[in-house]
Amino acid sequence: MNFKALFRHRATELSLTAIFVLGFLLLVATSHGVLLSRESLQGFLTYLAVPIVIGMAQMVVLAIGQMNLAVGAMGGVSAAIMAVLMADHHYPIWLALLIGFLSATAMGAINGFLVVVTQLNGFIITLGTMTILLGFQYRLVRTFTIDAYPKSLPDFGAKNILGFPLILVIAIATSVILSLFFSRTSTGRRVLATGGNALAARLSGISNGKSVFIAHTLSGALVGIAAIITISSLPGINRSIGGDWMLASFAAPIIGGVLMAGGTVAIYGTVVAAGVVRLVDIARAQYSLDPSIVSLTVGVVVLSTVALSELRRRRSERAREGRKVAA
Repeated sequence: MNFKALFRHRATELSLTAIFVLGFLLLVATSHGVLLSRESLQGFLTYLAVPIVIGMAQMVVLAIGQMNLAVGAMGGVSAAIMAVLMADHHYPIWLALLIGFLSATAMGAINGFLVVVTQLNGFIITLGTMTILLGFQYRLVRTFTIDAYPKSLPDFGAKNILGFPLILVIAIATSVILSLFFSRTSTGRRVLATGGNALAARLSGISNGKSVFIAHTLSGALVGIAAIITISSLPGINRSIGGDWMLASFAAPIIGGVLMAGGTVAIYGTVVAAGVVRLVDIARAQYSLDPSIVSLTVGVVVLSTVALSELRRRRSERAREGRKVAA
């Protein structure tokens, strides 16, 4: 095995894995082992599920070179829809969750449709839909906390499989399915081709509009899964749900190695990066750090990662041009 080549191609993932392991061990040592208690580990793993899934939701849009600023608003609205249907209209749990999931998927499809029809970047479209959805979320829950849904739902969210929270297993399974989608299906490869070089993709017979629509719709479906995980793991739903998802959704895939220019995905890197961001949250609580300092740190890391990725991309392009000239 060529370990040098392995490290060169997997440098980001290996580095993130090392950072995660070392960070976790450091927190264990400074907490005098408290983090290794069953309750603490369950809490860490449970609240890791949502950052993983929303990171994936942002990643599939970044793969086509766009952004989804409405991730948090979409999640907040779909979670509110589920809660209102169960608490106020007494819908069965499965039906309320299904409607909420389909609602989030539809929101993503609308974003994709608007991007394709208007030819505007997803940044602009999702900025507009985010504003609309935040108003709709407030209309649904106002200033209340909705918690009068069946007790069996939070019981479901508390279940374990072989010691791992069920909702984390769902998040990991979602990541595996998404990895297979991009690596084993022609549709997934077409989406990446559109993100890598839209002109070359079009000349190859790929419908870029279809790829953009699929990416945004898939993003909505992933947000729907995150909303299901959220409502299953929290005692109630209010208008703050989704309010802190935007930075986390960008941080995980970008730190994980996804290029802003599009054409790439990094499933494992996104999962591990979500774990690193979660460790930062634990460190904030453990060391009583100012939340603004934590947000500043994560923001600086994201910006630094983007800058380094762009630098690597430009160096790679210059190297290719140099080889062409030499040939």
